[in-house]
Amino acid sequence: MATVPMWSAQETSGCDGRHATVAACGVDRKVRRPMLYFMLSVITLMTSSTADLRAEGRTARIVGLGAATCKQFNGDVALSPMVRRDYLAWAQGFMSGIILSRPPGVDEGLDLNPVTFDLVTQLRFLEDHCARNEALDFCEAVEALYKRLRLEGKT
Repeated sequence: MATVPMWSAQETSGCDGRHATVAACGVDRKVRRPMLYFMLSVITLMTSSTADLRAEGRTARIVGLGAATCKQFNGDVALSPMVRRDYLAWAQGFMSGIILSRPPGVDEGLDLNPVTFDLVTQLRFLEDHCARNEALDFCEAVEALYKRLRLEGKT
């Protein structure tokens, strides 16, 4: 006995069950219009929510190494210098996310690893920034690095 897919011809009213589609049975309008309204409502809510979040500042919860404070970053690096690479990898991913969230035309082509400000220099920037600002979150130091890279791209 074959199973019937959710929107099969057999489930639509007025169809004989042979190779009929939802559109061919007249159910298309009954299903598509409410679905379209639902999708438009969701998109509208998402768009307005996103605009509200940008206006209010950061409300998302940062996870991973970036959730650490600069003080914790300084301590982790002092205990295990190899963890620097992990923090830098997190920073590169976070900055990549920033670029992807920017509107079209803003920061397009920004190089997160320019020859004039390579990864070692970026790591030193983060270490110096966190040494001077232990109360900051590490992600804020990464945002400062991002701004610095934006300046680097303009030179």
